[in-house]
Amino acid sequence: MPEIAVVGFAHAPHVPETHGTTNGVEMLVPCFQQLYADLGITKSDIDFWCSGSSDYLAGRAFSFISAIDAIGAVPPINESHVEMDAAWALYEAWVKLRSGQAQTALVYGFGKSSAGTLRQVLTMQLDPYLVAPLWPDAVSIAGLQARAGLDSGRWTEQDMAEVAGGDLESLLAAPYVADPLRAHDIAPITDGAAAIVLAVGDRARELCERPAWITGIAHNIDAQALGGRDLTRSPSTTKAAAAATGGDTAFDLAELHAPFSHQQLILAEAIGLPSGTRINPSGGALAANPMFAAGLERIGCAARAIMTGAAHRTLAHATSGPALQQNLVAVLESEAR
Repeated sequence: MPEIAVVGFAHAPHVPETHGTTNGVEMLVPCFQQLYADLGITKSDIDFWCSGSSDYLAGRAFSFISAIDAIGAVPPINESHVEMDAAWALYEAWVKLRSGQAQTALVYGFGKSSAGTLRQVLTMQLDPYLVAPLWPDAVSIAGLQARAGLDSGRWTEQDMAEVAGGDLESLLAAPYVADPLRAHDIAPITDGAAAIVLAVGDRARELCERPAWITGIAHNIDAQALGGRDLTRSPSTTKAAAAATGGDTAFDLAELHAPFSHQQLILAEAIGLPSGTRINPSGGALAANPMFAAGLERIGCAARAIMTGAAHRTLAHATSGPALQQNLVAVLESEAR
């Protein structure tokens, strides 16, 4: 099986609102151009393309087809798409390269969260028969999860505030947005896009002086029914982490995709990260949460730490679905440790 590495990463500016269309072209073109320039390649050097986005978020069918305008019509491309965070598009691309069907891949994700009321749009991912008709919004569901943890003694409001960072007294004095969640506990509305280039073996070494090798990657899913699982824990993250890490949870840093402060606490425990692990030095989703690109950005940030020489072994995590329903874990390492 060939070795596969991240050799390039770029993302669009994190902004609360954009005036472009919902197909992401305006955000993606600069990302692609940056990657081409950084790696000294052209579109023709990419063997496989894979994207992650959501037609529900865009408000129209097959919105990802329009996004291909960012790539260009000539020459023809080999392309695929997943209707979820682009971290799962990266997994598909990893499988494509792993099976020997391509030597390079460009993975991208995009989302214009400001186009609608995000917390209500995300209701559409719930059980369409029993839950979605009640219209519980995403923030309220996260509030139920946070409350379950508080009531069971799994964490405190101070623990949640410490994840957000800042003056704890001021943070805890702020009003609730959705009890027990305050503004600092909730990821901001963010429009954005991100892109990663993967390459195999010696091709990766040609493109990047210090590739970030993917030495483990796995994803798992928990029950969709919110009442069918313990919301204060994440078994799917534990299983994915065990498969990806092989039980070695010593990392220079970990990038966790936690759109709510208490979810970082759940994820760190589920993965088994030592207490001294640096978590989300990038700021994570609580600093910027571009839908369908935020998980891919966690992989990109973890890889960039290796490519710049700031780290030798990192972990990246992405989540999708309500209350940490589905989770992906990747391990990245430098060539020489």
